[in-house]
This record gives sequence, C-alpha cells and structure tokens, in this order.
Amino acid sequence: MKLTTTLAALLALCSFASADEKQLFNGKDLTGWKGQPEFWSVKDGAITGQTSKETPAKENTFLIWQDGEVGDFELTLQYKITDAEGGAKGFGNSGIQYRSKVVKAEYSVVAGYQADFEVGKTYSGILYEEKGRGILAKRGQKVTIHEGNKIEVTGEVGKSDEIQAAIKPAEWNDYKIVAKGGHLQHFINGNLTVDVTDETEVGAKSGVLAFQLHAGPPMTVQFKNIVLKTDK
Repeated sequence: MKLTTTLAALLALCSFASADEKQLFNGKDLTGWKGQPEFWSVKDGAITGQTSKETPAKENTFLIWQDGEVGDFELTLQYKITDAEGGAKGFGNSGIQYRSKVVKAEYSVVAGYQADFEVGKTYSGILYEEKGRGILAKRGQKVTIHEGNKIEVTGEVGKSDEIQAAIKPAEWNDYKIVAKGGHLQHFINGNLTVDVTDETEVGAKSGVLAFQLHAGPPMTVQFKNIVLKTDK
C-alpha cells in the first residue's frame, strides 16, 4: 500500500509538468476575486476571510475566482486558519471549492467539490461536496464513487491520525489539489490525504474555484502563494 500511495503521489507531481501556470493572487489586493466585502480583505500579504460577533456570516459564503471555470488542474497554495482568539482551540472551518457552481450570487454561495480543512482534527484533507452529496472521502481513504452515489472504500492512502499530526495548528500549511477527469487527490504538507475516483455523471468535470468562509462562531482564514496549473 505504501508503494501504491507513493506512486500515486509521484504521478500527481508529474501530471502537469508541462502545464500553463498562473499566479491567482497578486499579494496586494483582491483583483480577480469576488466575495462579500464585509468578510474579505488582504492582510499581511494574504487573502483573509474573517467573521466576528458584530459581522457574522448568515450562511457559508465564498470568495470566488473570476477568471472562468477550471477542469483538469493542479492547484497549490498555503493556508492558515485560526479561531476567534487567533489560536487552535475553538471553531474554524473552511475549504477550497473546485469544479463548483455559483448558486446564490447575491451572497457569494457556491456548491460543489471541497478540499476541506479546519481548526479541529476531523475534517482537514477530506473530500466534501458542498450543498451536494456531503462527505465523499474521509482522510486517509482511497475511494471509488459508483453510479447511484455508492461510495466504495477501496484502500488506504495513509493513517488519518498520522496525516493530521503533520498539520500545523494555527500556522501556515501547504495544500495541493490534483484533478484529472474523475480522479481527485488532495495533499496537505506533502501527504496524500484522499484519492478519489468519481465515476458518476453528477461528478463535475469543470467549474469555478472559491474559498469558503464558514458560518458559525468568529474565525479567520488566510490564503497565499496560490498557483494554478492546467494542461496546455
């Protein structure tokens, strides 16, 4: 299993070796992105989403990349998420939406695949489908989703606790998403967290990119060094 996982990771690294590469954030402002302005800004050179007691999110809301839809791609970035006190003991949940669709433009709400992460220790690295089928793969799982949305766990890409232990709470972490056809992979700090083959017709093959700001208690999420690679 370890050899299989390593091979999958190496193939993911090589799959976009000759790809077009775009920097999606200029490090200064939100040019190219759109969301609810009361929540999103640039602080300390990073895209920052923040809720407070005075300005809570009425529902999950998103910062949406405006330069079209993305199909097959590799996305790499760094993220940091903290609770209301700037630490890792309270609430904080976010995610990277991909191949998604805008379902409520007036509040910047999207639906679709999400590479999840949080302040806590349960959801980081999983594949979740926002406003759709819910959890499609838990951390450490290799999964095939068959027609009728039957989820089959076919193997293991790593131990969930070991993957979580390599995530740095309230600090910067690396996230990578690789999507080719129905094959979806998430990596955090170089560790493959899920490996999913979605064989269903409802599994999106293209859509928008976006960052989630979760409804709930106050929290802060930040993103930087956002690089998108697509096939030439």
